Amino acid sequence: MSSNRAPKSGFAAEAQRKINSKYSEELAQESLEWIKSVTAEPINTSGDTDNFFEVLKDGVILCKLANALQPGSIKKVNESKMAFKCMENISAFLACAKNFGVPTQETFQSVDLWERQNLNSVVICLQSLGRKASNFNKPSIGPKEADKNVRNFSDEQLRAGQNVISLQYGSNKGATQSGINFGNTRHM
Repeated sequence: MSSNRAPKSGFAAEAQRKINSKYSEELAQESLEWIKSVTAEPINTSGDTDNFFEVLKDGVILCKLANALQPGSIKKVNESKMAFKCMENISAFLACAKNFGVPTQETFQSVDLWERQNLNSVVICLQSLGRKASNFNKPSIGPKEADKNVRNFSDEQLRAGQNVISLQYGSNKGATQSGINFGNTRHM
């Protein structure tokens, strides 16, 4: 957390604890080991939150990862430790991740990393990108992504399907022409 901020209290602190409880040191370590193998950078691959944050916070390693997957993806990597330069690196990486096929819901906001607000979302993004790495002839991590399962039906099969009454419509058990009757009639 930035040193110039007051400590969180009450609801904000509880929300932060809940977010941090989802963080997985094993997945973070797997992500850092994958980054090390793809970039050949000498980084510490410990998955604890402090190390994960320290390795990635300035965005330089993330930019090198994007360039290792697809050379020239990020034209200028800012080596400066100034906040806005680091945020530019992180934003450039996120743009590349989306271009590489990482779904928007699996990316993170720059402040999630820079201000250490949600490191779990950073892990999720790296895991998602790691699944796409095989598209760039690089080692991948995590489960293999499913392939498309395209089905082609003939016109005859499609017409046959139109005559089937789906069970989602319910059943007509207990119904007569005078309406639905579920038991004893109401006497007035």
